[in-house]
Amino acid sequence: MGKVEIHLITHLPPQIRVLEKEAVEEDFRFLTRLIAEWNSGANRFNAPGECLMAAYRNKQLIGIGGLSVDPYADKNMARLRRVYVSASSRRHHVGQTLVKALVAHAAQRFQRVCLFTDTAVGDAFYLKCGFTRIEDVHATHAMCLSNSLLDVSRA
Repeated sequence: MGKVEIHLITHLPPQIRVLEKEAVEEDFRFLTRLIAEWNSGANRFNAPGECLMAAYRNKQLIGIGGLSVDPYADKNMARLRRVYVSASSRRHHVGQTLVKALVAHAAQRFQRVCLFTDTAVGDAFYLKCGFTRIEDVHATHAMCLSNSLLDVSRA
């Protein structure tokens, strides 16, 4: 396996359709939503502090994830969104590397970052990345960014 590279991106890579197809086969529809929202202009991850990042190995897109201002909280809260890693690249630290980069970006502007997952695998993954479970209608996990670099590096 080659080295994983994380890139800040300003457009959807053409290979996103390959990841979307794989995600749909796993019953995940959030990449379809990412593409639709991007194409309509509803969400391009371009507000202050927001970003979209892609993970590549050997120039092949193997993961994607975004960071946005949390629409359900105050402006000091970021939300991790649309994080997906190709099944063949899981368990090789691709997801952790991608999340670490997104959290580092969030720490430049936000005090906390949250996310929502509805799977046990997602729950375990984000706990390993340093997030804690929270009781909230709109989020399942959060991280205080003042300690995030320590928390993520232990994952």
